Amino acid sequence: MTKLWKSVSVLWAVGMALGVSSLALGATGTGPYYATPSWDQQLPASTRFVVLSNWGTGNEAVLDRETGLVWEKVPRANNNDVDWHIASTLCAASVTGGRGGWHLPTIQELMSLVDPSQSNPALPSGNPFTTVQSSFYLSATSVDGSTTSARGVNLFLGTLGQVPKNYTVGVFHWCVRGGSGVDPQ
Repeated sequence: MTKLWKSVSVLWAVGMALGVSSLALGATGTGPYYATPSWDQQLPASTRFVVLSNWGTGNEAVLDRETGLVWEKVPRANNNDVDWHIASTLCAASVTGGRGGWHLPTIQELMSLVDPSQSNPALPSGNPFTTVQSSFYLSATSVDGSTTSARGVNLFLGTLGQVPKNYTVGVFHWCVRGGSGVDPQ
């Protein structure tokens, strides 16, 4: 049995080194995915994003193979009483796809979705996300250590910005799973 496990381990390691995974390059799939982040590559949307068909009844999550992050398929639209603090709490309490561990993305995670050649929204053409607003999305990253302002992304143009943490009008949030989580800055 030990020889069998060594053989399986060697074959798996060789397969991973060659970039082979158990996922065909389709837009939808069930695990395991072996999502080795490849921040050094630019993957086309058709192979970059995988709708996770075993995450909830509506395929509620999307794996980004370029970063290894799992995003909500449908970002959340805030209403006029949801500020940065509430958005952060809503992500932390989320059980999207039947799983916890969600958080408000850091500015780096949120900007990793932006395609500067696109606008309205500034996401890669052919992405699987639905109801993304061409508006401002909050990140968990504070502005230069500020306790009152946070960084965000205008997804109409894909530009970096900032907003007061207590601002509630026209601001959206999009929860992510994986990555660094809490604002390290």
